[in-house]
Amino acid sequence: MASNSGVGIIRQANGDGTPRRVSGSARSRRHRSESGSDVGPSVKTLSRLCSRDDDERAAALDELSQGVRMCLEQDRCGSAALDTETLLHLLRLSHSCPLREVRERATELLRIAKEQGVKVPRALASGPSAFITTKEMLKEGPDQDILIESFLSSGRVNHITMVMALHPAYLSCFLKTQHALLALDGPLPHHWRHYIAVMAAARHHCLYLVQQHSAGFLEAGGDESWLSGIDFAPSKLRSLQTLNKLLAHRPWLITQQHIQQLVCPGAETRWSLAELIHAVVLMAHAHSLCSFVWGCGLNPEPDHSGGYTFQPPSVAHVPRSPHSPAHEDGRQELCDGVMEVEVLMKRMAELQQQQEEECTQEEMVTRFERERSESIPTAVVWEAPPELVVRLVEDPEFRYEDFAPRGEQAPPTMRAQDYSWEDHGFSLVNRLLPDMGQFLDEKFQVVSNLTYHRMAMHEGVDTHTLRKALWNYIHCLYGIRYDDYDYGSVNVLLERALKVFVKTMACHPEQTTTRIYNAFWRHFRHSEKVHANLIVMEARLQAALLYTLRAITYYMR
Repeated sequence: MASNSGVGIIRQANGDGTPRRVSGSARSRRHRSESGSDVGPSVKTLSRLCSRDDDERAAALDELSQGVRMCLEQDRCGSAALDTETLLHLLRLSHSCPLREVRERATELLRIAKEQGVKVPRALASGPSAFITTKEMLKEGPDQDILIESFLSSGRVNHITMVMALHPAYLSCFLKTQHALLALDGPLPHHWRHYIAVMAAARHHCLYLVQQHSAGFLEAGGDESWLSGIDFAPSKLRSLQTLNKLLAHRPWLITQQHIQQLVCPGAETRWSLAELIHAVVLMAHAHSLCSFVWGCGLNPEPDHSGGYTFQPPSVAHVPRSPHSPAHEDGRQELCDGVMEVEVLMKRMAELQQQQEEECTQEEMVTRFERERSESIPTAVVWEAPPELVVRLVEDPEFRYEDFAPRGEQAPPTMRAQDYSWEDHGFSLVNRLLPDMGQFLDEKFQVVSNLTYHRMAMHEGVDTHTLRKALWNYIHCLYGIRYDDYDYGSVNVLLERALKVFVKTMACHPEQTTTRIYNAFWRHFRHSEKVHANLIVMEARLQAALLYTLRAITYYMR
């Protein structure tokens, strides 16, 4: 999520090739020698690669080449060596830069360095997703123009952007919203914004986002010691921990008392309402983005921990995706995917014909309760999260629990007619954080209306009922009910494998695996599955915001 034209968390290789965090004083240490000074392209040279001027970009490429070659020449004389930072920059550019001339030059420079005896890194993954092969990504055609624009404006094209580029209309408003949250004027300091996102991503063990926002935090001038653990952060930031865990796992438990503890005049670490709403949107944004990262099986960035190695490839060892626990082999039972599509098409047509049939309000409520309390198994295995994540989480045992477990008294359902985004949440966000309500609303609208009028091998299909069923199912899991929606449609349109994926992704995304991803919509395009992920992500975001905004509204009365 961070815009990293320079270096993020600078890492150098230990003897076994595994990366480690290094301090600012150690960032220029040689990779192959413990003595001497580093020589490499300057950050200014690297940033000029993002110039919109073709001539300036070409000059920067030549300067990059000269710098690397000069460094290699000096290395022969024993006076200098390419540092790890430069090597990782080249690795990232060679894998993800959408500008062909930059990508090819970076690849060439790494090859030359390797031929001259430099131990160069290699990426552990061949593409952005462990669930979608690079060949399939290219076949479905991410929008190149928006990838180029992303590179020119932020200095890199990360894996989130690459996968979202399958849906350029959505990606455009996503990037605008994220930029506004992290970079535009607002009540929170820029390094605090990234640290809050780090805290939020850690709740879902999302090392991908923790690393990305840690890099943004350091670039914005943050104190590196804060990343050593939540106890090193200021008490005002630590006071968000309760709200953070509720937002991530059980937002329906958030009350006005939680808001009062943070903003009342007598609070030890008082937050203004503007600061709090900024923090809330940041946390909810990061939580929902964790769902997307895990739900699409995103691989680590090639220059992040877990994304590269200095060891040569081994025929006997195939890197295991973090999305495929050791006891899962990913094999799928054979089934007739074509038949699944035809059955779904038939059900959608029947539902559209039945729309005129009226149902009593009592029956509508009964169908909602039935859907809400349905037992959908999701947990596969609880694996210990990385140490970098553990130290940033308070009360790690606090996790998602069903809104209404069978046999237990459920919290009151939130009726959308009583508190909705359109009538209440939008105006409150816009009032406390100007323009943010507009950014969020545009994103909700785009994802709700996004359609290509196709489904699997069929064209000219009206997918409105399916998209609405997905959105309302997520809100149902979060205890939000629409009085005018027949929840019987959810059970008709969302087969069990899809429900398992959706609930896993929305409620404890760190449990998403290749098997769960492959089990639903087996004959659909990957871009259609990504589309479903976007709907789940945004529905979850809105649900979490609604509970918190309602609590803020009650506090302000």
